[in-house]
Amino acid sequence: MRSSTGLALGVALMLGGCDTLSNMNPFDKPEVYKPEVVADVPADRLYNEGLARMQNGDSEGATKKFGEIDKNAPFSPFAKKGLILSAYTNYQASKWDDAITASKRFIAQNPASPDAAYAQYLMAMSYYNQIPDATRDQERTEKAIAAFDELLQKYPKSEYVVDAKEKVLVARDQLAGKEMNVGRFYLEKRNYTGAVNRFRDVITKYQTTRHVEEALMRLTEAYMALGITNEAQTAAAVLGHNFPDSPWYKDAYVLLESGGLQPREDRGSYISQAFNGFSRVVTGIVGFGTR
Repeated sequence: MRSSTGLALGVALMLGGCDTLSNMNPFDKPEVYKPEVVADVPADRLYNEGLARMQNGDSEGATKKFGEIDKNAPFSPFAKKGLILSAYTNYQASKWDDAITASKRFIAQNPASPDAAYAQYLMAMSYYNQIPDATRDQERTEKAIAAFDELLQKYPKSEYVVDAKEKVLVARDQLAGKEMNVGRFYLEKRNYTGAVNRFRDVITKYQTTRHVEEALMRLTEAYMALGITNEAQTAAAVLGHNFPDSPWYKDAYVLLESGGLQPREDRGSYISQAFNGFSRVVTGIVGFGTR
């Protein structure tokens, strides 16, 4: 057991070169670690400062000011305004995920607000602006469609409806493009069953896209390779009936003719049934480029 003298000596050795314990304590320096008290800035002032920065094109600075309102005065009338403007300024700064987060918070806290439709639109557009080219994963495309669909369902009379419908068409075209890419790949690898599954999805789920004509021709091609001539003839017949001037129909016709066949529609085929009551919507869509 150590004596009191030994303990004192041990402490002295540990403090070698130090005058006092105070020198070892980083918090015992009030002149250095003096706490700074920041006065709360009134919510209306923060809001006006945020507006000024937003008008000057300083989206990041505006977002910061609007965020401070939420921290300092979350229950003030300016907090709700600041939150929707925070979603907008994040969107303007291309901070898509932050814009989505702010939009979702606004909708959750203010579902009956007149600005809820706008928040939903900002959320949907933030997903939409992240849609990649058709060779990549389309998770963001699906989320954009879901967000736009929710806008159309919840706010059918909002001013964003027309644009939302157009954006849905573009996004669905992108999903169809993804299916076509995979289907073509399977065709090249002679995985005809896999190709059929992809092209079938295009004609049953994405009929209003620009890819449907090629999908019907590719179904003709794949079914011919599989020896399922009835479906090949039906695909070509449906293609010719709905798109008689399509160059894809000419290719399908030549392909059938090379096998001694003609287009002939089987009304019991899923291909024929998929086009019952079909109405072509021309979108004039150009696909998303590689980001």
